[in-house]
Amino acid sequence: MNRTDRLYALVEELRAVAPRPRTAPQLAERFEVSVRTIQRDLDALGQAGVPLYATPGPGGGYAIDPRHTLPPVNFTSDEAAALAIALARPDGSPLTDALRSALRKVVAAMPPTEAEAAERLTGRIHLAARDEPARPPAARTLEQALVAARVVEIDYTDRHGEASRRAVEPVALVGLAESWYLVGHCRLRDGIRSFRLDRVVGARLTDEPAPEHDIDPTVGIPDTMRRLRLSE
Repeated sequence: MNRTDRLYALVEELRAVAPRPRTAPQLAERFEVSVRTIQRDLDALGQAGVPLYATPGPGGGYAIDPRHTLPPVNFTSDEAAALAIALARPDGSPLTDALRSALRKVVAAMPPTEAEAAERLTGRIHLAARDEPARPPAARTLEQALVAARVVEIDYTDRHGEASRRAVEPVALVGLAESWYLVGHCRLRDGIRSFRLDRVVGARLTDEPAPEHDIDPTVGIPDTMRRLRLSE
């Protein structure tokens, strides 16, 4: 069994007995590897976001939280290739780091034959080189503010070159043409404002939770704008 298959099987083994734990020696015996190898595998799973927890002492071991796991999702080779294409042409879109992480998890969870087919398929797709818009330096912090629903402090330069420092309660990220905007409640102006990401010269995430705002962030922009959905 190669490591990718073993990582997948480890998750399945822990899910099958959850919430009961399994010790590292038990898992090492089950997969016919050393305890050290199993511990490295468990560390890798934890870093990949698998909800593992360890209980020390007699009767303890490693367990997986069944409330935060899903049954196996079988991606086809063309679905994995489509994700690779999206990653190759992100156009400065938000959450590109999360997209890379998602693609790695998808490939790791795929049966070996499908993963090999996906690799062959992506090798038959060629993209012409082009200049991609640079990702704004503050983009990651602004994305974290939206994901975590936290107030973010920004240093902003508007279209007239006027600089200001603002505390913003994030509402949405809106993509228009080649630019992305953070829409949020600006405490300096006491109202909803939009901030072009490439004009944010600095951003600091605070510990303050951002209140929810019952507004439509696409008001005033073209009717062709549509809300992104996970299912159509």
